[in-house]
Amino acid sequence: MEFNTYGKQDNPKLLLIPGLGVSHEIFLPLVSLLQDRFYIISAGVDGFLVEKDSQFTSVDDQAAQAIQYIKEKLDGHLDAAYGLSLGGKILSRMLERNEITIDHAVLDAAPLLPLPKWSVNPLRYYQCLNVWTCVHWEKFWRFVFRSHYFGVLLDEINKVNSPSLSRSVLEGYKSVYTNKLESIHGADIHFWYGTLEAFVAKPQVEHLLKLCPDAKVTVFPKLNHGQLLVDQPEEVARRICEMTGISKE
Repeated sequence: MEFNTYGKQDNPKLLLIPGLGVSHEIFLPLVSLLQDRFYIISAGVDGFLVEKDSQFTSVDDQAAQAIQYIKEKLDGHLDAAYGLSLGGKILSRMLERNEITIDHAVLDAAPLLPLPKWSVNPLRYYQCLNVWTCVHWEKFWRFVFRSHYFGVLLDEINKVNSPSLSRSVLEGYKSVYTNKLESIHGADIHFWYGTLEAFVAKPQVEHLLKLCPDAKVTVFPKLNHGQLLVDQPEEVARRICEMTGISKE
């Protein structure tokens, strides 16, 4: 795992963890909005590093690396953390282990439940095929979708394209699809998702609320997986400032 830092160290500490198949650079627009008010740690997940061949290990290993970094560099405390998709899964595991203090946590469309065993291999190979087409049929998909949201995702996948990318995608989805959140600890936990991903997100919310009835759920109309971060970083920045009580000016 890599940890890229921005801002002054005496500012409130904010950890950002990206989703599967994208690099830490997906957060750069958000970083530019918040780096004057936060000390930002933008994590790069193994297997999806920029211009570096690496191999994804597991959700648990990525969580352990992040926890160790926070213990060593930040005295075991974060003012806030935001995890997108796989990043939310990693963040949920950090909250489950309860070895550090995170004052405010946002799980953005985090997959918290495993899938039926029979479906895991077909789905992870299907997802690997999706990533392959994004790399090799990039111009075709740009022509089909013609959107800022999809264009950013294509850019990110191509940034992390490496000899080990297919294996990292397969191992990443295997870890996501077979790992269940058993408990969660935190004073202020948020779950975000868009209505266009509600079919997948709603069971995750129901499971989270069983473990943490006080968790706050926000649903964003007409948005898809990760689209709030990509298309509306200003809104993400506003909400992070609001939940932490830090002025957005």
